[in-house]
Amino acid sequence: MQQARTRFFTERAWFSVAALLVVLGAQTPVASHLSPKGGVGYALGVIGGLLLLTPALCAFRTRVLSFRTVLVAGTLAPVLILIHCGFSAGATNSNIALGSMLLVASSSLLGRHFYSRTNHDIDFEQRVRELKQGGHKLPMLPELAERLDHEEGRLLDLAGWGPGVMLAPFALAGRHASGRRELCDYARAAIADAAARHKTVAAQQVRFEQVTFDYISRRLQATRDLTEFQVYARLFSGWRVLHVPLFLVLIAAVIVHIVSVHVY
Repeated sequence: MQQARTRFFTERAWFSVAALLVVLGAQTPVASHLSPKGGVGYALGVIGGLLLLTPALCAFRTRVLSFRTVLVAGTLAPVLILIHCGFSAGATNSNIALGSMLLVASSSLLGRHFYSRTNHDIDFEQRVRELKQGGHKLPMLPELAERLDHEEGRLLDLAGWGPGVMLAPFALAGRHASGRRELCDYARAAIADAAARHKTVAAQQVRFEQVTFDYISRRLQATRDLTEFQVYARLFSGWRVLHVPLFLVLIAAVIVHIVSVHVY
């Protein structure tokens, strides 16, 4: 948990610094101080281009690259290249290279997000099975197990979405909330009905509700985690297929840009 918080803070810090540099650069006449054809401006372009290759290579060798390496390269490279070009458009080949860079940088960060949601040591399927096997025996809720299985099935169905899988995480959040609310309403009414007929249940009504609501929450959350893992695994797999052509287009655009700058 502490590692996750540190990683989240590091992400926010790097993105904040990158955003600040972009805003300041856009408001400053960078082109009048730095030339992309030589000196510091030229060096920034070279360094930015090399750094850009690091997160782009995620599509080929993900495990080789650490989180910090990808984060630094993915946020610093576009900033350096934007400074290199003076935050302005240039010749046609330069604009193509710049557009390719921004597209690949955005794709790399998106891929990093997908990968971070699938890089877990948790066996989500085992967790769901353990919760089902260790379920509470609540005689006043005879339909709870069946209703839970139905809601879990609805959540798992979202992992099978076709082209709409990009929207699955948002639909999952809404379906999880509505399913939990419906199950808790059913449990509350069933426990209240049992309490009206049995004094023993009435004396422990609040505790029964708390235990039941907690069990419902843990079951649905475990299934939601499993579904999210499956959804992001599909998204990451699809991203790798789409990212490779973008990476190759970037390489071609950069080569054309370098040749045209040095030859013409």
